[in-house]
Amino acid sequence: MIPNNTHLVQADPVRFPSVSFVVPAHNEQQYLQATLKQLTKIAEALLSDFEILVVNDASTDRTAEIAVENGGRVIDVELRNIGAVRNAGAKEAQFDWIVFVDADTIVPEKTLYASLKALSKGAVGGGAFVSLDLLQPIGPFKMGLYYAVSLVWQTFGRWAAGCYMFCRKDAFEFFGGFDEQFFAAEELFFSKELKRIGKFQLVRFPVVTSSRKFHGYSAGQLLRLVCLPMTVLLKGPPLRSRYGLELLYEDDR
Repeated sequence: MIPNNTHLVQADPVRFPSVSFVVPAHNEQQYLQATLKQLTKIAEALLSDFEILVVNDASTDRTAEIAVENGGRVIDVELRNIGAVRNAGAKEAQFDWIVFVDADTIVPEKTLYASLKALSKGAVGGGAFVSLDLLQPIGPFKMGLYYAVSLVWQTFGRWAAGCYMFCRKDAFEFFGGFDEQFFAAEELFFSKELKRIGKFQLVRFPVVTSSRKFHGYSAGQLLRLVCLPMTVLLKGPPLRSRYGLELLYEDDR
């Protein structure tokens, strides 16, 4: 358990305590503005104070400029390791609660409210279910892959999806943050560590994340990507390099 000298700040009847939003971003100029505008809108409605930390990981486009234009504080890094990028943001967080949001993910107000409510009632962290934006159809096979992963990862495993995770900062620091030796499936280790510490909760209101990979890659490529977390679950973590993870670390956005 977390040492007794740490404590949870209780939410007041009007506003929840302050939150640090950590947004990892590599060449995310297409999606970042919508994500930050939505975060600002719901944070202003629910929180006493907040900050948005955009961890700009070696971007070559307008990611940093868009972050500043939309109220984000930019942290420039060149890490190309998603766990390390999130850790860099968490290290700079000034508030007691942290919400990790991917740059292509829209967080509805109900989702954030339920997450903050869970923290205020004693949860150490959690995540949310995930819906795809589906602005264009992706076909039955790819949709089947999405449902299969959701079923295994969230319904059965009860692990957070990487596009949206939340936690108490003291809990995050207690287990040491994301393990930087792994280049993928970091949300699995995040979820497991929080479950060892205390109550972990998946909120039922989903976030909406981009379906870009389902449009940009073949069914075979996506199937190989889906098999990676399954390999972690069955055989242990082999993801100590970016080799084979091109779909996660590609430069073309």
